Amino acid sequence: MDTNIKIGVIIGSVREGRFAEKPALWIADEARKLPAAQVDVIDLKEVALPTYATGGYPSMVADGNYGSEVVNAFAKRIAAADAFIIVSPEYNHGYSSALKDALDSIWKEWNEKPVAFVGYGNVGGARAIEQLREVAVELEMAPIRIAVHLPSDVHRAVAQATSPVDPALFAPVDKKKDDMLAQLMRWSKALKAMRAAK
Repeated sequence: MDTNIKIGVIIGSVREGRFAEKPALWIADEARKLPAAQVDVIDLKEVALPTYATGGYPSMVADGNYGSEVVNAFAKRIAAADAFIIVSPEYNHGYSSALKDALDSIWKEWNEKPVAFVGYGNVGGARAIEQLREVAVELEMAPIRIAVHLPSDVHRAVAQATSPVDPALFAPVDKKKDDMLAQLMRWSKALKAMRAAK
């Protein structure tokens, strides 16, 4: 069995002037430091999934053909990953519609894989992440307990910084980030072995 762990970091905002890519690129760089980790940054703005492009139910698709070249290409990237980190804003006590569309557009490619979260916005994106955990369970994913919630002072400092952002600006959440990544890797290895044994 391949012992490398492929982590998809999903940028969950597509708005103009968005903040999401700054913490996404930071957490991707941090994940790349993990032994045997490979990282694919999946930017939903670049992917540009069509809204509800496919007919029927994604959970009924067995062959990876969702009826759209864009969705099929997205499905292949998700299928290649062993784990995910979703970077999510909080809009009006919830997560973005682009992220919901992405999660709903495919099915089996998400199954039996762990997912971690980096949130920002009101209360560090906690309410958005709480909702995402419920969706992840329905997608037969394993949402891990530890998440990174960016406090408002970190959010402000990073928002004002130019890219690439100095990682030192994320120092207040370093311990939480390390714990989250360690937990994600443990789950990733266990679930990868489980999927391989099926």
